[in-house]
Amino acid sequence: MPDRPLPLLRLTPTTHRADVLVTTPLCAACPYSPAGCCAAPPRVALADIARIVLRGGRDFLLEEIAAGRLVPGKDNAWLNLPRRLHASGVAACVYLGEAGCRLSPERRSVTCNVYVCEEVLARAEGDAGQPARTLRDTLETDLARWDAELEQRTRVRWPAGHQLDADFLDWLGGAFAELLASDRD
Repeated sequence: MPDRPLPLLRLTPTTHRADVLVTTPLCAACPYSPAGCCAAPPRVALADIARIVLRGGRDFLLEEIAAGRLVPGKDNAWLNLPRRLHASGVAACVYLGEAGCRLSPERRSVTCNVYVCEEVLARAEGDAGQPARTLRDTLETDLARWDAELEQRTRVRWPAGHQLDADFLDWLGGAFAELLASDRD
């Protein structure tokens, strides 16, 4: 019996679309950069921070901020992923290891979990390309909406500003849980 080829794109189902993971072996042969998309890591937005907290990552975030591997952005509204020189000689995300991302999917931004470039999506059309593209587009819209709502709630709760500390992160995780629950209604 012949071996089945690996799918060009795989969607890992979860209980909520914010936790979906898209994987592809095509990224290992990225024609644009030896570090692939990790050469330009995304921001970890409020919705991402809240999702990580909700998935048990509050202490992880605090430790990574203290270690300088996550750097607070303007008004503590997001976290930046610094870049460092990768083994390939390219500056890339601090979490990119030899075998890919060193973080579990629960600790990554949603963008890191679902983004694949148009070239990969086009090559995977017969496989899972369209569902992945639809999911990515839906999540981009959801993330923008969730971020806006969380920013508004943050301004109401902390009109003088907030710190990325345990109290704020606990509150943010709870606020995000409310948003996810209202999405199911």
